[in-house]
Amino acid sequence: MCYTIPMSNHARSHNNLVTAEKAKALLSVKKAAGTIAKVQQMVENDAYCIDIIQQIDAVAGLLQSAKKTLLSGHLAHCLADKLKEDKGKTIEELIKVYNAAR
Repeated sequence: MCYTIPMSNHARSHNNLVTAEKAKALLSVKKAAGTIAKVQQMVENDAYCIDIIQQIDAVAGLLQSAKKTLLSGHLAHCLADKLKEDKGKTIEELIKVYNAAR
C-alpha cells in the first residue's frame, strides 16, 4: 500500500523554485559544463593561455549566475515561508545564505 505525504508550504514553494529558477540555473550549469569540456580540450591542445583563461572566466560567470538565481529563489520562496514559522531559524538560514553569496 502506498501512502502520500502532504506537501508542506515549504515544499510547495520549493516546487515554484523548481519550475521558475531551476530552468534558468540549470541552463547556466549545462553551459558551464560544455565550456569546461572546451577548456579541457584547449589545455590538451596547448591553446593560447589567454584564450583558456577567458573560457575559465566564462565558466565562473555562468556558475555565479546559477548561484545568484538559486540564492534569490531561496530567499524569495524558502526563507519567506520559514519567516512565518520560526524567525530565529530564519535568521540562521539568512546568515548561511549571506555566507554562500560571498
